[in-house]
Amino acid sequence: MKFAVIGGTGLIGSQVVEILNSAGHEAVPHSKASGVDVISGRGLGEAVAGADVVVNLTNSPTFDEASPAFFRTSMENLLAEARKGGVGHFVILSIVGTDRVPELDYYRAKALQEEILAAGPIPYSIVRATQFMEFMDAVMSWTADAGTVRLPATPVQPIAAKDVAAAVAEVAAGTPLNGIRDIAGPEIFTLDELGRITLARKGDDRTVVTDPTAGMFAVVKGDVLTDKDAHLAPTRYTDWLS
Repeated sequence: MKFAVIGGTGLIGSQVVEILNSAGHEAVPHSKASGVDVISGRGLGEAVAGADVVVNLTNSPTFDEASPAFFRTSMENLLAEARKGGVGHFVILSIVGTDRVPELDYYRAKALQEEILAAGPIPYSIVRATQFMEFMDAVMSWTADAGTVRLPATPVQPIAAKDVAAAVAEVAAGTPLNGIRDIAGPEIFTLDELGRITLARKGDDRTVVTDPTAGMFAVVKGDVLTDKDAHLAPTRYTDWLS
């Protein structure tokens, strides 16, 4: 099968391309660097031409109120070109709980992306993942100073990027779901607990202070970012840290 992986040079996309090619498929990565721009539409027709499957792993450059416009324009452009090119399966990566956190602009934007895909003309699959383990340092940096890191006690279920890539590749190579597959890491932590584990493993002597107002995830209510019924990935957080 031939795959056009849009955003195919990023953290997930590069691994998806490698997995699919190793399995004997032809997966071609596309990005701005290769002349493909999902907003202007430049290069999109050529990128999806002849592809059986389009995997869209592009991401908004911001997490703020500008993100819905990015996903609307990029999806409309991609779907139009994919339809013209006869693509039979369109796959995106989304977030567990994205439709249950309306307080966050970025989550509303991802929910919009899902809605546009589901309403479109092409058989589709949505893979929803929990928070990536690789993002923990960035999350801590938002509310850190020289001696402390402030984090809310929001429940999270971190998943390794390599496990996300494997799930996306598996879904992309299969029959369109015309629905959603949730994937998650094998363990649930509160975010402040995860911060303490991370700092301890790294020999970082900063203190994690539990602060219900700290950072982007402070507005998340309950356990909507976790899913015990999801397809559980194998990698545990402490093993990933090692």
